[in-house]
Formats: sequence, structure tokens, C-alpha cells
Amino acid sequence: MGKKLYAEEIVEEVKRDWQARREKRKALELQWRLNMNFLSGDQYCEITPTGDIDDYGKQYWWQQREVYNQIASVVETRLAKLARVKTGIAVRPTSDEDGDVYAAKLSTQVLKAAEEGADMVRLINAASAWSEAAGTCFIKVGWDAMAGKVVGVDKKGKKVHEGDLTVSVVPPFEIFPDNLLAGELENCRSIIHAKAYHVDEVRDIWGVDVQGEDVNVFSLDSSPLPDGNGYINGVKGVNSSLAPDHCVVLEKYELPTREQPNGRLVIVAADKLLYDGELPYINKKDGTRGYPFAVMRCLDKVGCVFGASVIERLIPLQRAYNDVRNRKHEYMNRLAMGVLAVEDGSVDREILEEEGLAPGKVLVYRQGSEAPRMLDPGRIPADFVNEEERLLSEFITVSGVSELSKYSQTYSSMSGTAISLLVEQDNTRLASTSNSLRECVKQVSYLILRAFKQFAGEKRFMRLAGDNGAMQLKCFSSSDLTAEDLTFETDNELNDTLASRRNMVLQLVQLGILQDKDGGISERNKSRVLELLGFGNWENAADLADCQRDAAIRENAQVKESGKCPDITDVDDDKLHIEEHTKALLAQGLSPKAQRALGEHVNKHRQRLLLADATMNTEGENGQE
Repeated sequence: MGKKLYAEEIVEEVKRDWQARREKRKALELQWRLNMNFLSGDQYCEITPTGDIDDYGKQYWWQQREVYNQIASVVETRLAKLARVKTGIAVRPTSDEDGDVYAAKLSTQVLKAAEEGADMVRLINAASAWSEAAGTCFIKVGWDAMAGKVVGVDKKGKKVHEGDLTVSVVPPFEIFPDNLLAGELENCRSIIHAKAYHVDEVRDIWGVDVQGEDVNVFSLDSSPLPDGNGYINGVKGVNSSLAPDHCVVLEKYELPTREQPNGRLVIVAADKLLYDGELPYINKKDGTRGYPFAVMRCLDKVGCVFGASVIERLIPLQRAYNDVRNRKHEYMNRLAMGVLAVEDGSVDREILEEEGLAPGKVLVYRQGSEAPRMLDPGRIPADFVNEEERLLSEFITVSGVSELSKYSQTYSSMSGTAISLLVEQDNTRLASTSNSLRECVKQVSYLILRAFKQFAGEKRFMRLAGDNGAMQLKCFSSSDLTAEDLTFETDNELNDTLASRRNMVLQLVQLGILQDKDGGISERNKSRVLELLGFGNWENAADLADCQRDAAIRENAQVKESGKCPDITDVDDDKLHIEEHTKALLAQGLSPKAQRALGEHVNKHRQRLLLADATMNTEGENGQE
């Protein structure tokens, strides 16, 4: 009975805390909904004093309310440019020892395989879309013990799985920090992740039956409204709807404290306590437990956990632009259809209002009265055109997306240098957002490696890709992985385009900087040049050079372990092997016995290389004679 009362108290405490945080965050949530409405095309709505999103009515029945959505094109352009950002992550070794180099290389291969299995490209694109719409998005990295391949059966006959990653996109609507002004997520003492689940999902994941109810969720619903002049507006807006047989699952994460050194995680669904224990993931650099979330922001707001969206700045411009275009078209309608002045009682007004003045119409009016006449509508004022152009230029100023990026529009008078400067300016305006995206990917990669290091176990098999692209099945343990130093394989693609990088590499080749003392380019430099040009290791020479280096690295590991001199094979490339073995000799970590053995092995390579050079010189002299 005591445990039941304790569980009920925890459930009520978590629910009260969640409701209090909802009230604190309500203003932000309304702004996110308004942003999404404007992005989807529902642009005649506003935040009401009662705390809701509602449509504001028309002043006249004939008033035109068409939507000329510039925000959607701006966001689509920004997302297209963000999709070009390179997010490849590599693990740097902590030292130049072969063991650390091998651990870093293995961790990089495991990370790439895990990201491909989790479809990271799609998740990052979805997170970027949420970030552009609402200003913030989160990516959650967890571990599912019931996922992955079946490795055995327990005593009860249940299948035992090897476990696998769970990477998911978490919209900002689901995150409730204890302090909205904490700045960073790690500064919050606790976070609540609230998500609507179907009752069947709760039973499958946690094995508990809960009572289902109608949960209020957000969806994109069509709301047909009259636009004026007979048009019907059928754009989609963000509206709330009820999802039956669902329940809200609350996951409350609390950071470690002196009383709870491993933190605390409480999971509540409906009136049931699903879990109450320590934080499950050891995912901090100091070996402690923390939140399994990585954050991505569109624009940073100083001192706030949630970021801002560029849509917030564009909403006033979009409203003014819609008004100008609609008033302009109303004026054009008056020019086209005209305004008829009729003396009272001179004509049948009802027939004239229904039929108008059709071509060839015989208009009969009362004898002795004044004939109906068309009023002079005048001309469209130039202020309409000027205001429309000014608003379009302000869209470019506020959003940072120029006509070159938005419409792919250039002018014949523009030089190539001017176009390059415009592209560079656009990329500079997106630097803050692209850097946030890259940091989010880096944090997600760190959480992935930490999850594998904690749950992979002593033996785990994965299909990993080598440097030359060949797939191979490898067995490793969690102790073989490292996640201490992550770095990006390439610079930000927005700051350094592929075209500029290719031009720079070609200039270096033409200047002869990459040539060796014999005037040629070594296989290693050739491989690097191909990678910098964006082609990868596709040439056979580069593939063969990578294989030779891998073989030399394996020989270094054998010498370090056994202390014996390995044999030289006929297919060994002496130059590449000497280079890799010399690097191992210069590095620390080899025993005196291993150093002598590896030095003897290097001398054998040198003797065979000298013998091959002498043979070639002799054959050359004989050929000249």
C-alpha cells in the first residue's frame, strides 16, 4: 500500500510540474503556431488576447484576401542552402600511438555505419525544417534493448536482442525545461519530454496497460474561408484536433545532484508510474549522466533555451505585402468592371446588380431621368508599385536571401565577381544557422558513440566501410571505441564551396607545390587531391595505395603485439610501407624489442628498394648501349 501511495504522489507531482511549465511556455507556443500558419499559407490569423490563434474577419464582404506567400519561398531557399552543409564527423586519436589511431578509425567507421542505419540525413533535414518554422528543434538519441538482431534466448524462452540505437526528431512543442532563460539545455536542472502515444504503443514499450483518452494534438487542417470576389481560400493552417485512445507520456529528466549522483528519470503515463530510477545514459565527457538531447536553433536568442525563427521577423512584412497586392487588385477590378452611378428609381436596380453591364446590353431607364453613367475610376497610384517593390527589398534584407538565391535571377550587367560576392553575402547571413546545425550533428554523433560504448558489449558485429569503400564485417567491443575528440571532416560548405576548393587545388598542382623531389605526384598526394576535388578515392591507384597503407598499419600492430619481424611479401609497396613503419617508429608506445623488430623490417624494405633501383639503372644502361 505504501508503494502505491508513493507512486500516486510521484504521478501527481510530475503532472503538476508539467502543467506549470505549460503555462510559462504558452506565449512561445502561440508564436510557434503563428509561424507555422504563415509558413503553410494561413496568413489572416493573429494571437488573440484569450491566448489562442484565430482568424480576423473582413471589413467588407467584397474585400479580397488572397495570400501571396513570400515566407514559404524564403524558408525553402534557406532549407535548400542548409542541405548543402557538410556534416561528416571523424574521430581524432588522442595520441599518435597505433592503439589510439586504430580506436579513432574504428569509432569513425562505427559512427558512419550507425548514422546511415538511423537515416541521419533525413532526420537532419526534418530537424532543419522544424528549426526554420519554430526556431528550435531537438534530436533525441537513445538505446532500445529490444531492437537489433536476435542473439539468443533467455531462460523464460524470450528472444534476446543485441540492442540498437533510436534516433528521433523532437519538436519544440514536446520539450518543457524548468527555466526558459537558462541559455543552454545543459543549464536546466530538469526537463520534461511530453509526447502523445497510442495506448497500444505504451503497452508494447513499457508493458503497462493505461486508460486511453482524447488527446489534443496539432495538425494541418484545411479551413475554407471566403476570400472575396467569389474565391474560396482552402489553405492549410495549424489547428488542434483530438486523437482518440491516446495518452500523454511524461519523461522527466533530472541532472545528477549530491543526493542523486546518477540523476533521475521519472516516466508517467495517464495515472500510472512507468519508471522511476537513475538516468539511463552515461553521455557526458566526464563520465557522468546527462540529457539525451541535442539542440538545433535557427537564430539564437541571448539567454533563452529556445531560439527564434526568421519567420517572426517576416510576418509584419508578409501582412503588409498581402494588403498592398490585394488593394492593388481591388483597384484593378474597379478599373475593369467600373462603378455605375444610377439615379434613384430610373432603372430596375436589382436586375442591374445581378447582370451588370454586359456587352450589347440594352439599358432602359425612366423617361425624363438622368441616364446612368460610369464614374471615373482614375489610375492606379504609383505608391502601390513603389510600396510593393520596397517590401520585396525588405524581404531580402530581413531574411538574408537575395533574388539570386530565391529566384536564380541575375542581370546581364552583373559580372562574375559581383555574382560571387552576392553568393558569399547570402552564405554569410546563414552562417549562424549552419554552425548551429553542424554543432547539433556533432553533439548527436557524440551521443551515438557514447551509447555504443555503454551498450555495445564485449562482442558486436557490424558491417563497416573501409577507407577505399569496401564493406567488411568487423567484430569489436565497447572498450575499443572512443568519443573524446570529434571533428568535422570538411569545412562548412557554405563558407568554402566546391568550386573554390577545386580552383585552389588545381592552382597548387600547377605551381608544383604537391610534387615530390622527382617532379611527380606521389600516390598518397594523388589520393588527397582527388578527395579535395570532391571525387573521393575512385581511381585504382588511390585504392591500391590505401590498401598498401592498411597492410602496413596491420603489420605495425602485429609487431607491437608479438615483437617479431614480419615477412615482406612480393606485393608490398616498399615506399609506402617504409613511410608507415617510420611513423610507427617515431611514435611512442613501442617496446625496445618491437622497435628492433620493426627497424629490421624497414631495413629489409630499403634493401629491396635499393636493389630494384640498381636493377632499373643497369637495364637502362644496357638499353642505351
